[in-house]
Amino acid sequence: MLDIKFIRENTDKLKSALKDRGLNLDLSDLVAGDRKRREITTKLDALRAEKNAANQRITKALKEKKDPKAEIAAMKGTAAQIDKLEEEAGELEEKISQIILTVPNIPHESIPRGTAAANKIVRSWGKPRAFDFKPLSHIELCEHLDLIDFSRASKITGSNFILFKGDGARLERALYNFMLDLHTKEHGYTEIFPPFLVNRASMTGTGQLPKLEEDMYRLKDDDLFLIPTAEVPVTNIFRGDILDEGQLPVYFAAYTACFRREAGSYGKETRGLMRVHQFDKVELVKFVRPETSYDELEKLVDNAEKVLQLLRIPYRVVMLASGDISFSAAKCYDLEAYAPGVDKWLEVSSCSNFEDFQARRANIKYRRKTQDTGRRTEFVHTLNGSGVALARTYAAILENYQRADGSIDLPEVLAPYMCGLKVLTPKK
Repeated sequence: MLDIKFIRENTDKLKSALKDRGLNLDLSDLVAGDRKRREITTKLDALRAEKNAANQRITKALKEKKDPKAEIAAMKGTAAQIDKLEEEAGELEEKISQIILTVPNIPHESIPRGTAAANKIVRSWGKPRAFDFKPLSHIELCEHLDLIDFSRASKITGSNFILFKGDGARLERALYNFMLDLHTKEHGYTEIFPPFLVNRASMTGTGQLPKLEEDMYRLKDDDLFLIPTAEVPVTNIFRGDILDEGQLPVYFAAYTACFRREAGSYGKETRGLMRVHQFDKVELVKFVRPETSYDELEKLVDNAEKVLQLLRIPYRVVMLASGDISFSAAKCYDLEAYAPGVDKWLEVSSCSNFEDFQARRANIKYRRKTQDTGRRTEFVHTLNGSGVALARTYAAILENYQRADGSIDLPEVLAPYMCGLKVLTPKK
């Protein structure tokens, strides 16, 4: 969340940022509530000082054997005023806290302003393959090779769920194991295997709540949520903690299944692996010092790109515009892999810098060494990115590596994870 002091002193800047995001959020209640709370705080400070002074006069009167009734009566009146104002201040604090949770982050000055149409392609890697036959979609390939059974997945659970089978299941496992090994062995991340269920405080800390609650799967009898991404449990590892500056940066990599209702996705492409309710993903999360966070973002993008480069899948890096970034992000790059069978660029990774937005919500700080005071606490900057997400990467592999007969050549880098299997062919 944003610092209330920043909002108070930069209201016009915030209004402009909201406009850049395409939002019309009324800040009047927040600004008025903050002003009223500060007025009450000033009154409370004066009344508490008055009460302390009265206590001292009462004590003095008792020592001097004088009647303190008048002072006691005055102090009781002051105490009553304090109680009333403290209750009012508490109500205002709750109101302000709820409103401020609905205010998004400020888009970074370097990103394009506008809707998704203003997104900027930063660079591309690889060339889309030239086929001498009409490429099949991943749906057709999965059916031909018996890799995924969409109809039985629907029978078991419902539409837009996946049932991997045989070599199809092995390929899924190979992909996330390959990614974890890459990021932990070559990119310096520590592997985490977190819970797939989190509490409301964790979802609020990373910014999914309250805004996106309708997109989340929530347990009926417990106030717990299936995670939409490993970002949530991994970022909340340090919720409420104060790290030492020497611990930073901290890099975590985590494989999890991810669960999203996609409640706002009506009308979007939902066939096959394009938009599913459960998918696997390797997530990269960073905790860093503020002055390094944008360099760390570029490194994060490089780490995610390395996955696609080793898999030899053509992709492009897209800088998202202010109206297309997520609620919590200040800057975001998407990696889009090309899938020739459906002739689409598929988002397989989003890499974001949240600056101190999540850290304020989750109260994650570090102690910085200073020459004047020795040490002071500041909020860390948090970043995360998919490194990378399935199932769209899975779809892109099938479509890019297909043969004319419908079999699939597997990326060489996956050979150790596929027990030496190099080609997926129909089962006889």
